[in-house]
Amino acid sequence: MTPTFYFKINLNKYGEIKLQAERENKTFRNALIGFGVGALIMFALLLTFHNNLKKKVENRKKYLREISAQLSDFEASEDYLSVNDVTRLADTFNDRIFWTRKLEAFSHEINQQIAVKKFQYSNGVLTLYGIIEVNPGVQEGDVIYNFVQRLKANPQISDDFPEIKSGSRMRQVAKDTEILEFQVECRTQAAETPVRGEEQ
Repeated sequence: MTPTFYFKINLNKYGEIKLQAERENKTFRNALIGFGVGALIMFALLLTFHNNLKKKVENRKKYLREISAQLSDFEASEDYLSVNDVTRLADTFNDRIFWTRKLEAFSHEINQQIAVKKFQYSNGVLTLYGIIEVNPGVQEGDVIYNFVQRLKANPQISDDFPEIKSGSRMRQVAKDTEILEFQVECRTQAAETPVRGEEQ
């Protein structure tokens, strides 16, 4: 008896290889498109950043040219400065107030009993508008007095404001809480003296 041999032939092998090749080509094509789109976006962002930076540089150059032109004008006209011009310039430097240091000094003297709502500076007078919560165990007048004394004792404040005094006071109720609104005036030496009858 002759032995029988069986052969199994996969006729779809070529089709599977072709499909796999198409899938790989599609994946490669998608990756290439994604990379291209990403590169275009990056290029657009770099171009925008470059244009903005270039515009800023141009603005700086323009500003520098304007400043240089103004300096040239000042240098050209220095022979025509009057005594009053020089005096006003000296006063500007001598009477200027360094507000950053000043406000930092004020913050050190404001304790938990006081809240300052706002500052107002006009004609050489710095006015502080503050509030105190009315409490049976606290004498509001003493709190304001001690606050004024602390301001006077701080050279960072009193050097520019030699006259510091408390101003008007008013009690009122805000959100079911009784408060005392008060003012403290800090005057420079150059402050305008109030007209008689207008003093508080």
